[in-house]
Amino acid sequence: MPIRLQQFLSRFRRDRRGNVAIIFTFAAIPLVSAIGCAVDYSMATRMKAKLQSAADAAGIAALSQKSPGFLAASVMTGNGSVTAGVTDAMNVFNANMNGITGYTNPNINISVTKTGIKLAADVTFSVDVPTTFLRVINFNKLTVSGLSSAAATLPPYLDFYLTLDVSGSMGLPSTPAEQERLGRINPDNWVQYRTASGVSCTLACHFAPQNSACKDPPVTPPAAPAANPPTSTSSYTQQYNTNNYCMGYIYSRVNQTALNTLINQNSTVAIPKQKPGLPVAMLADLNNTVTPGANNSLITGNPKSKPYSLTAVSSCPTDGTDNCIQLRLDAVGYAVTKLFETANNSAKVTNQFRIGLYPFIRYLYSYFPLTTSINGSPSAPGTINYAAANLASLLDTNMDSNLGSGGTHITTALTSVNTLISGGTGTVGDGSTPSTPQPYVFLVTDGAQDNQVKGVPNGSWSGSNRATTIDNQGALATVSQCETLKNRGVIVSVLYIPYQPVSPVVTTFAGNEDTYANNNIPYIPASLQKCASPGFFYTANSPTDITSALNAMFNHALQTAHITN
Repeated sequence: MPIRLQQFLSRFRRDRRGNVAIIFTFAAIPLVSAIGCAVDYSMATRMKAKLQSAADAAGIAALSQKSPGFLAASVMTGNGSVTAGVTDAMNVFNANMNGITGYTNPNINISVTKTGIKLAADVTFSVDVPTTFLRVINFNKLTVSGLSSAAATLPPYLDFYLTLDVSGSMGLPSTPAEQERLGRINPDNWVQYRTASGVSCTLACHFAPQNSACKDPPVTPPAAPAANPPTSTSSYTQQYNTNNYCMGYIYSRVNQTALNTLINQNSTVAIPKQKPGLPVAMLADLNNTVTPGANNSLITGNPKSKPYSLTAVSSCPTDGTDNCIQLRLDAVGYAVTKLFETANNSAKVTNQFRIGLYPFIRYLYSYFPLTTSINGSPSAPGTINYAAANLASLLDTNMDSNLGSGGTHITTALTSVNTLISGGTGTVGDGSTPSTPQPYVFLVTDGAQDNQVKGVPNGSWSGSNRATTIDNQGALATVSQCETLKNRGVIVSVLYIPYQPVSPVVTTFAGNEDTYANNNIPYIPASLQKCASPGFFYTANSPTDITSALNAMFNHALQTAHITN
């Protein structure tokens, strides 16, 4: 081989400059494929993000409050698919994807289902995204898919049975200041209960029928009674003549300035009266003329056919006003009207809550049965709002045969309210549908069980007046009437308004009733806690506390209904 040829071949073997082109040629195919894959994949990823966003929006919209699906599910009588929710979700999905191109073969599946009060939505999607660069390696499309799930709790349907103690002890004035005001103006049981400071009866001074619990002093008006009768007398109870009527409740309903002026005004020829006392002409028909709706002309100077008459109020929503003296039942009634406002503001669907008023003394009375119409005015007769505002009108005045009289029969009331709930047998609803509401019993009481009875009206007394509790002062491990309710699935929520000690104690009055009542007080809270469902025991004393406690009880019920269902 010639030397020049050998040298040429040797240089060719040693030359590396052409390898770059060759290597690039071989590397170009996978490199271009990788770049194309990244571009196509990026496009597919962006498309999936748009689809996922649309799916999320569709699922959330299907379960949002006031949406067609939510409203439809809330009135369903059973479980299953919510067609209105599926349609709404699909419309929202399509609206979010409107105008977006770059995909083919969409496969969208939506389900909206109701199970109890749980509502669930699932949105799945799958589409093909055409490729550009990957076609080089025979990949014409990329398939992307995804899932979006949403869940919500439907508003529970709840029934509230407000089981309200309207016995005599709940007629106590609502605050110490109100007790002082009533004690200073009230002539009832003045002989037994007056104090050195001039304060008389404030507890259970309410029996209206003639000769029921109050008896006039042995004098003829307008002469004044003896100034210091013996405290042990059994001949009379009143500070002055009231025609043998008890005046505590009636006096709490009228203007206090006018009443004080009338009572302490001198006797005149035109208007003979005791001082202190009421006009003689007023006594004959006292219950009628004390509250005829006319102003006291002795105060205003305006002539009236009955110039000694006073204007009365039907309820007393605020303590410390001159128009009236607020009693505990006024405070409870006012708190119940505020509870209606809370319920109306909390409702998510129509007719979500039913509330009924069930006061009790000896019997439970369906004063205003369950109703969804709870948005009336407290000043509009015929509404449950008005009935609540005037709850104090049901105070035990020994006149209402529906309630009975004389004692506080809490266990009887609980037995009766159990019967009202689905006939008293079987498990109760879970709140998932209007026809299966979850019942709550709100027991509002001072907790002193008193098994005595007084005939209505103006009948005789019977039964024991020695106060006890619903667990017989701790003798019972459970309260059977409460256990019956709870075992059926009824939630029992208790508001204890503390029983106030009787002072002064008159040991000669009614077989030493005062001492037994005071000795019973320490046993009350534990007895009511046994009755309440776990966590549902509340205590409140002042009007403000009572309002706050009832609202807290309602909100607790709403929260628990969501959690347990």
